[in-house]
Amino acid sequence: MLDEALKLGNIAHAYLFSGSRGTGKTSVARILARELGTSNDDLYEIDAASNTGVDNIRELTDSANTLPFDSKYKVYILDEVHMLSKAAFNALLKTLEEPPAHVIFVLATTETEKIPETVVSRCETYTFKKPNQKILKDMIKKTAKAEGCTLEASAADLIALLGDGSFRDAHSTLQKVISSSKDKTISVEEVERVTGAPKGTLVNDFVGALAYGKLEQGLSAVGQAAEANIDMKVFLELVLTKVRAVLLLRFAKSREQQLADSFSEEDMEFLKKLADDTAAKVTSAVLLELLGAHDMVGRSAVPQLPLELALVNVAGAA
Repeated sequence: MLDEALKLGNIAHAYLFSGSRGTGKTSVARILARELGTSNDDLYEIDAASNTGVDNIRELTDSANTLPFDSKYKVYILDEVHMLSKAAFNALLKTLEEPPAHVIFVLATTETEKIPETVVSRCETYTFKKPNQKILKDMIKKTAKAEGCTLEASAADLIALLGDGSFRDAHSTLQKVISSSKDKTISVEEVERVTGAPKGTLVNDFVGALAYGKLEQGLSAVGQAAEANIDMKVFLELVLTKVRAVLLLRFAKSREQQLADSFSEEDMEFLKKLADDTAAKVTSAVLLELLGAHDMVGRSAVPQLPLELALVNVAGAA
């Protein structure tokens, strides 16, 4: 939408980019400035979280009234704009109502609801959605290829999961892994080592405990993860991914090749074995129990407790 507007010459003097962290708001704002032919001398990036007061905004608006150095437009990017004080918003509003012809504002925020409606109504608004797992994985693979690296599919999947819906975090994780790689051939084990993500064998132990009612084995896996200071949310998301894969392998055989692209050969063999074993109690009810635990992880005083409770509810009844 935005690129089409630029091609047609429909330039707004104020844009509001909203969306969760790492979804590309500031990056797109910079691209917008570049497409408008704005030089670095006429591009201003301001962290509103550190410049919240009315005096800061008055300085900005005074600066906006001066002509650009060598560009048609001066572009002001205000990041985390929801952090501005009420008085600062009022000062900004005056300039948004009657902006100089040579000025474009790009307001970026993760919390649109905190921005006064009077400000929002004077902006052309774009919402940046969180990228799904596939989009992040494709971005990771493309970036790795550009860096001359060979990336295992399961390694790309793990990095995408660790990115947690953020282009920035996924890219940062990838760069960290690449910088630690000796031969530019990156395996899932290497990603686990560099990022501190839970080892696949530990996750498999937990999934196996769910499947066969092995309570002690499952509690041991959770305990080892906790001792290693592993993020329980990440651990549980990896468990969810594998339990879902077992159900798909059991009830949607046509998905096998697609799933094989997301797991190592060892993991795929483990998952297929569970899917084919009628004694393995991997059901939709187990998946629902894990989803409930996932909702509780961030709110629990003891991070591993929701996993332990889910395990007891599933394995204890097996």
